[in-house]
Amino acid sequence: MNQPTKIITIIGAGVWGTALGKLVSRNHHDLRLWSRQSPESLETAIDDADVILSAVSIQGVRPTVEHLKTLEIPQKTIFLSATKGLDPVTTLTASQIWQEAFPNHYHVVLSGPNLSVEIEQNLPAATVVSSQNIQAAAAIQLILSSDTFRVYVNSDPQGTELGGTLKNVMAIASGVCDGLNLGTNAKAALLTRALPEMIRVGTLLGAKQETFFGLSGLGDLLATCNSPLSRNYQVGYRLGQGQTLDEIIVALKGTAEGINTTEVLLKIAQKQNLYVPIAYQVYRLLKGEITSQEAVKNLMARDLKAEQD
Repeated sequence: MNQPTKIITIIGAGVWGTALGKLVSRNHHDLRLWSRQSPESLETAIDDADVILSAVSIQGVRPTVEHLKTLEIPQKTIFLSATKGLDPVTTLTASQIWQEAFPNHYHVVLSGPNLSVEIEQNLPAATVVSSQNIQAAAAIQLILSSDTFRVYVNSDPQGTELGGTLKNVMAIASGVCDGLNLGTNAKAALLTRALPEMIRVGTLLGAKQETFFGLSGLGDLLATCNSPLSRNYQVGYRLGQGQTLDEIIVALKGTAEGINTTEVLLKIAQKQNLYVPIAYQVYRLLKGEITSQEAVKNLMARDLKAEQD
């Protein structure tokens, strides 16, 4: 695909940032992969960048934003957020934090069923880039698309971001299900009920319901809840196997954003009186209040009701 070479600065050189960097490099753009361990300054890394892609954890978003606010960023620069999480203090998504800090720039969200290891192996995948400015999303689509990475656009960044964020909670529950060897029927029931729970939260927070039936919702849910490559799935699986959360975190390579997201989600649910039974049991399990077996028993013991209630 012939296109002008762009300067793409990726902030965050973890597994996700590195995988995204390979996508950029395969399309022959000028890649600058930066982390706090980089020898060059952040100011140098973003100099004249066409896109600043944030692949830091949710905990790293605010410090990164505050650092960048001290620098001069060209008006042409598009901010692309690839972080899946909720800020523990404000409950905002990553892109909402970026938009508050840089209101005069275009902002795009990237989310989809994109396991880092498979992206690095150049296996076929698809994703969504979303923005309130569809031209900005289309520009990112052109930069990242290739014969093995199909990029779609939509105009619901809130739904796109929340789909990728909320499914991490469900991935922990899914891992528990497999860790306990509960079988295919139980797993299917869990994932089927997980989607409407995500939609209840998402639409309350301003997302469009239909977005959750796309790649960044259902697609990401299916990928993350069925793969040992997912760190959130690993957390749940090991909890189901009887390990403690502290033991799991020490052994885990990278951050499982679903742990923090679960806590923030419960904060939102309690404030809004929102029904989130799966997330609630995951929360209690992560806090050590119940065992994996008790979490399953509690979900099965809920009041009987109509499926579409």
